[in-house]
Amino acid sequence: MERPLDDEVWRRFSRLQARRPGRFAIAALMRPPAVGEDEELWLERARRAQALAPLGLHTHWTAPDHARPTGGDPAALVREQGEWLRSAGLDVELFCGGGWYLDADVAHTVAELGYADCTATAFRPAYLEPGAAHVQLDEPAWLELGSGRRLLELPTTHSIGMLARGLLGPFRRQIVHAYFHDTDLLDRRRTAALRIGLTFLGLKRTATDLRELQRGLRPAKTMSFANSRG
Repeated sequence: MERPLDDEVWRRFSRLQARRPGRFAIAALMRPPAVGEDEELWLERARRAQALAPLGLHTHWTAPDHARPTGGDPAALVREQGEWLRSAGLDVELFCGGGWYLDADVAHTVAELGYADCTATAFRPAYLEPGAAHVQLDEPAWLELGSGRRLLELPTTHSIGMLARGLLGPFRRQIVHAYFHDTDLLDRRRTAALRIGLTFLGLKRTATDLRELQRGLRPAKTMSFANSRG
């Protein structure tokens, strides 16, 4: 969720989350409020989202409309945001870096906060420049971070378009983890594709959610963080 304080975006997301298409609990990975944004309204909406599904942190390092970091200490910002969420009494379980950004220091911080990570993707986003920091994995895995610490990685496998195209054939991955942006819901065609895709996915697969996956999954695959870079 990149615009949780936009009333129309929030209304559409809340309605979709309550409807649970395909019986799926739709996790809300929310961008925290930037300077000048309404913190109380944000917290109110985060609590409402958390009552229906797992809640996660989605960090934008540069600005609300610029996700990937352009300077500063990315890990320090994640820690600051995680501690603020904890102080507000929110039970945050997940993390996804804005612009699919994850480096070793951020990964350590995410693990220390007790989150599972969803930043890795099974595909390389086309807009990323060559050499841009990104983790690419086809299936859940433990990422070894050094010093005895590891991070549970639950990679994102499908966009809305990929989910919709899956209607024409079998979903070949063991775990299908689809994502969308809250602003996608402002487009009727993308909203329809998402609802239909989730409904048919629910007919083809056993529905679960990221909380159950995080608590019950024991990945057979373990790899070093350095080897996960795509």
